[in-house]
Amino acid sequence: MLFRVRLASLFALTSIVALIPFGTAASAAPVYHLVQKVVLGGAGGWDYFAVDPDTGHVFIPRGSHIMVLDSAGKLVADVPNAHDVHAIAFAPDLKQAFLSGEHDAEILDTTTLKIVRDVQIPGRDPDAILYDAASKRVFTFNGRGGNDATAIDAQTGKLLGSVPLGGKPEFARGDGSGNIYVNVEDKNQIVGFDAKTLKILNTWSIAPCEEPSGMAIDMVHKRLFAGCHNQLMAVVDYTNGKVVATIPIGKGVDANRFDPGTGLAFASCGDGTITVAHQDSPDKYTVVQTIATERGARTMALDTKNHNIYTVTAEFGPPPPATKKNPHPYPSVISKTFTLLIFGQ
Repeated sequence: MLFRVRLASLFALTSIVALIPFGTAASAAPVYHLVQKVVLGGAGGWDYFAVDPDTGHVFIPRGSHIMVLDSAGKLVADVPNAHDVHAIAFAPDLKQAFLSGEHDAEILDTTTLKIVRDVQIPGRDPDAILYDAASKRVFTFNGRGGNDATAIDAQTGKLLGSVPLGGKPEFARGDGSGNIYVNVEDKNQIVGFDAKTLKILNTWSIAPCEEPSGMAIDMVHKRLFAGCHNQLMAVVDYTNGKVVATIPIGKGVDANRFDPGTGLAFASCGDGTITVAHQDSPDKYTVVQTIATERGARTMALDTKNHNIYTVTAEFGPPPPATKKNPHPYPSVISKTFTLLIFGQ
């Protein structure tokens, strides 16, 4: 899924548009603005990226390497020797991060910034990855070659088993108590399973959501936020699977975040927008802003300490010629144009 862009959903916007506020919740919500635009360049595609909760550094997997940036977008390290890395998940208690790659998961020491272990996952092509502190386990979500989740002991790297998910998994979140929730894109479902027993606990339809992709979680109010490709963000009560609210968003969503400090939920979309919705109550949400990003900036990261939003994109050229193996090629990335956008309050 590296560098996944839906052509029909790409367009460029040039300014931040704040919707007309209504009610006290909307008027009190912070307004985001572009504080930094950094052209990083460098080779490789991109997909999921994240902020290290300990250092505030932004880790961006680029396939064969991982770019590490400070909160202002300055490059502080470029970690080599990665293998087609798609995503990253942090384990602050272990001082490690886990990387999903082609047929493997790699373990990164966040102190030395060196890859210290390669865990092979034969026959699987992991995409999203999640660390669950309650079970001290890492889960890769394998959309190709299995439609399942692979469980790994975070401390030994031992494969512990798998969880069949019944469809193509996208992003996942843990509730802090050993329960894992994952979007199943082609079934319009959320599947919940036990991190220790690897047993399915629930399978919920999240209609009217279609093709759920990104996911965020509010552990205080027990809510999941699923970004859907029919331009909705579905809010799901994970105690019973009920969809309690839907929020209109842009086209081509691929990441969602929730900031418990501000009560804001975010959906980043490839059409060049991030929808910002305020949690007025656990079951009521008001869209307070549409942030204009750039074409293709469909993934994002959030620092819940400084409340910054980070997103990335590049300039695109025409796609390469279609082949039998790749009949619908993605647009080509113009060299040296990979760019980080930082939005703050």
